[in-house]
Amino acid sequence: MKLFTKFLPGLFLLIFALNSNAQETWSLQKCIDYALENNIQIKQQKLNTDYQGNLVGQAKSDRLPNLNAQIGNDFSFGRSLTYENTYENVNSTSISGYLGTNITLWNGFTLKNTIKQRELDLQASIQDLQKAKDDIMLSIAASYLEILFAEELQLVSEAQIEVTQQQINRTQKLVDAGSLAKGALLEIEAQLAQEELQLVNDQNRVQLAYLNLFQFLELPVSESFVVEKPELPEIGAAVATMNSMDVFKNAMNFRPEIKAAILRVESMKAQLEIAKGSQYPNLSFGANYYNNYNDNYQTYNQVTGEATVIPFIDQLKNNERYGFGFTLSVPIFNRFQVKNGISNSRLQLMDYEYRLQTSKNVLRKDIEQAYTNALAALNRYISSEKAVTSMQEAFRYVEEKFNVGMVNSVEYNQSKNNLTVAQSNLLQAKYEYIFRTKILDFYNGIKIEL
Repeated sequence: MKLFTKFLPGLFLLIFALNSNAQETWSLQKCIDYALENNIQIKQQKLNTDYQGNLVGQAKSDRLPNLNAQIGNDFSFGRSLTYENTYENVNSTSISGYLGTNITLWNGFTLKNTIKQRELDLQASIQDLQKAKDDIMLSIAASYLEILFAEELQLVSEAQIEVTQQQINRTQKLVDAGSLAKGALLEIEAQLAQEELQLVNDQNRVQLAYLNLFQFLELPVSESFVVEKPELPEIGAAVATMNSMDVFKNAMNFRPEIKAAILRVESMKAQLEIAKGSQYPNLSFGANYYNNYNDNYQTYNQVTGEATVIPFIDQLKNNERYGFGFTLSVPIFNRFQVKNGISNSRLQLMDYEYRLQTSKNVLRKDIEQAYTNALAALNRYISSEKAVTSMQEAFRYVEEKFNVGMVNSVEYNQSKNNLTVAQSNLLQAKYEYIFRTKILDFYNGIKIEL
C-alpha cells in the first residue's frame, strides 16, 4: 500500500500526459477565439440574429404589391339544354385563368412602424449575441486562471513532498545512529503519505479545471492541450484608486445588455404605434385579369343550322375581363380589439422599461461586487504574503531545532502544515485578485489579456 501511494502521483501525471497533447500550447486568446467560433450557445444566438434579419427583410417586402395567378382545367359531363330547347348529353372541357395584384397604400403607418420595430429587434439581437460572447470570454478567463491556480497548488504540494522526503532521509540517518527514536521517523513518513494524498487531490483539481475549459470550448478531451503560462501582472494597489461608480457610468455607454434593453424599449414604442395604427382606415389598390375557354362554346349558322366551335384565340378575345379599383376599409366597431391592443402595448412598454432598469441594477451590482471582491482579495494577498514570510522563517527555525532533536515531529509537521496553508491562501488571493481586476477592466472596455 505504501509503495502504491508513493508512485500514484507519477502514475496520475503519466495518464494526464497521455490524454493531452503536450506539444500544443494554447494561450488565453487562442482559447477565446476558438470558443467564439465553436461554442453552441453563441451559434444558437447567431441563429436568432439571422432570424431577426429575415423578419426585417419581410417587413420591408410587405410594402411591395403582391401578384397571384390561378389557372383551372375543368371537365363537365351530363345533360345540358341546347339551343334547340332540347336536353342532350354534353361533355365539355374548360380552361380559366386569373391574375391579380394588390398593394397597401396607407394603413395608419403600420408598415412603416413594423419595419422600425423589426430593425430595433435585430439590433437588440446583435447586442444579445455580443453579450453571449462576453459571458463566454469571462467564463474562459476564469477557467484559464483556475488551471494556472491549480497547477501552482500542485507545485506547492510537490515542493512540500520534496522537503519531507529530504527530512525523512535525514531522520533515517539519525534513527540508524541511535540519536532519534524510530517513532519520529514513522510520524514524518505518515506526514509524507498525507502530502502525497494532497498532491493527488491537486492533480485532480488540475484535470477538472482542464475539463471545465474543454467544455466551454466544446472540445473533446481527446483533442486536449496544455495552457500557456503567461507572465502574470504584478499585484498592486491600482484597484484601490478605482471608483466603482465611474466604472458603472462608463459601462453604461457600451455594455451590450444595456444597449439591448434600451433597443427593446424603443421596439415596444414602435409596437404601440402599430397598435394605434389599427384605429385608422386602410386604403389599398387592386387590379385583376380573367379569361376562360370552353370547347363547347359554339356559333350557329342561321342559314345552314350548322354549329362550329369558337376557336381558342377568339374565345380569349371575347371572354377576357379585367379591372382595377381602390378599397377603403374603415374600422367602426371590432369588439374593442383595437382598444385592448393599445392598452396591452402600453403595458408591455412599461414592462420593458422595468427590464431596462433591472439590467442597469444588475450591472451596477456586478461591478460593485467585482470591485469589493478585488479589494478584499488585495487585502488578503497583502496579509497572506506577510504570513508566508513569517511561516517560512518559523518553519526554518523549527526545522533546525528538529534536526538537533530540540522539537519533536509533531511540532515539525504542524509548522510545515502552517506554511503550506499560508502558501495556498496566498495563491488563492493572488488569482482571485487577478480575475476580479480583469472583470473591472472588462467593464471599462479593456480587452481581457494575460
